[in-house]
Amino acid sequence: MANNIALTHKRIRLRIPKDYHSQPVISRLVSDYGLTVNITAAVLGANAVGDGWFDLDLQGTIGQIDRALSYLHDLGLQIWDNNSETGIW
Repeated sequence: MANNIALTHKRIRLRIPKDYHSQPVISRLVSDYGLTVNITAAVLGANAVGDGWFDLDLQGTIGQIDRALSYLHDLGLQIWDNNSETGIW
Protein backbone atom coordinates (compact mmCIF):
# COMPACT_ATOMS: atom_id res chain seq x y z
CA MET A 1 0.00 0.00 0.00
CA ALA A 2 1.45 3.37 -1.03
CA ASN A 3 1.87 6.09 1.56
CA ASN A 4 -0.31 8.95 0.29
CA ILE A 5 0.54 11.99 2.36
CA ALA A 6 -1.18 15.09 1.01
CA LEU A 7 1.19 17.94 0.22
CA THR A 8 0.03 21.50 0.15
CA HIS A 9 1.43 24.88 -0.87
CA LYS A 10 1.52 28.07 1.18
CA ARG A 11 2.77 31.38 -0.13
CA ILE A 12 4.28 33.81 2.36
CA ARG A 13 6.24 37.04 2.34
CA LEU A 14 8.96 37.05 4.96
CA ARG A 15 10.96 39.99 6.34
CA ILE A 16 14.39 39.00 7.61
CA PRO A 17 16.08 41.79 9.61
CA LYS A 18 19.79 42.45 9.06
CA ASP A 19 20.54 40.85 12.46
CA TYR A 20 19.50 37.49 10.94
CA HIS A 21 21.49 37.74 7.69
CA SER A 22 24.19 35.42 9.02
CA GLN A 23 21.58 32.85 10.12
CA PRO A 24 20.39 30.08 7.74
CA VAL A 25 16.70 30.92 8.32
CA ILE A 26 15.38 29.80 4.91
CA SER A 27 17.76 26.84 4.74
CA ARG A 28 16.35 25.53 8.05
CA LEU A 29 12.88 25.42 6.53
CA VAL A 30 14.28 22.70 4.26
CA SER A 31 16.71 20.89 6.56
CA ASP A 32 14.79 21.02 9.86
CA TYR A 33 11.17 21.03 8.65
CA GLY A 34 11.40 19.02 5.41
CA LEU A 35 9.80 21.67 3.22
CA THR A 36 10.43 22.37 -0.43
CA VAL A 37 11.04 26.12 -0.63
CA ASN A 38 10.86 28.14 -3.82
CA ILE A 39 12.01 31.77 -3.57
CA THR A 40 9.72 33.55 -6.02
CA ALA A 41 10.99 37.08 -5.32
CA ALA A 42 13.55 38.71 -3.06
CA VAL A 43 14.86 42.15 -2.16
CA LEU A 44 18.11 42.47 -0.27
CA GLY A 45 20.12 45.68 -0.01
CA ALA A 46 23.60 46.06 -1.47
CA ASN A 47 26.21 44.23 0.62
CA ALA A 48 23.31 42.77 2.64
CA VAL A 49 22.73 46.08 4.45
CA GLY A 50 19.22 46.47 5.86
CA ASP A 51 16.30 44.09 5.97
CA GLY A 52 15.63 41.42 3.38
CA TRP A 53 12.20 40.57 1.96
CA PHE A 54 11.48 37.17 0.48
CA ASP A 55 8.41 35.82 -1.26
CA LEU A 56 8.40 32.08 -0.61
CA ASP A 57 6.30 29.22 -1.89
CA LEU A 58 6.39 26.51 0.77
CA GLN A 59 5.45 22.93 -0.08
CA GLY A 60 4.99 20.18 2.48
CA THR A 61 2.39 18.62 4.70
CA ILE A 62 0.14 20.88 6.73
CA GLY A 63 2.00 19.79 9.88
CA GLN A 64 5.42 20.57 8.38
CA ILE A 65 4.27 24.01 7.25
CA ASP A 66 2.65 24.77 10.62
CA ARG A 67 5.82 23.79 12.50
CA ALA A 68 7.98 25.87 10.14
CA LEU A 69 5.73 28.90 10.57
CA SER A 70 5.91 28.48 14.35
CA TYR A 71 9.71 28.51 14.06
CA LEU A 72 9.60 31.76 12.06
CA HIS A 73 7.15 33.31 14.56
CA ASP A 74 9.39 32.23 17.45
CA LEU A 75 12.25 34.13 15.80
CA GLY A 76 10.01 37.21 15.79
CA LEU A 77 10.05 37.58 12.00
CA GLN A 78 7.29 39.42 10.15
CA ILE A 79 5.27 37.09 7.94
CA TRP A 80 2.51 37.92 5.48
CA ASP A 81 0.44 35.10 4.10
CA ASN A 82 -1.13 34.89 0.66
CA ASN A 83 -2.95 31.84 -0.57
CA SER A 84 -5.25 33.72 -2.90
CA GLU A 85 -5.14 33.38 -6.65
CA THR A 86 -4.86 37.16 -7.10
CA GLY A 87 -1.28 37.40 -5.88
CA ILE A 88 -2.16 40.50 -3.83
CA TRP A 89 -0.51 40.66 -0.44
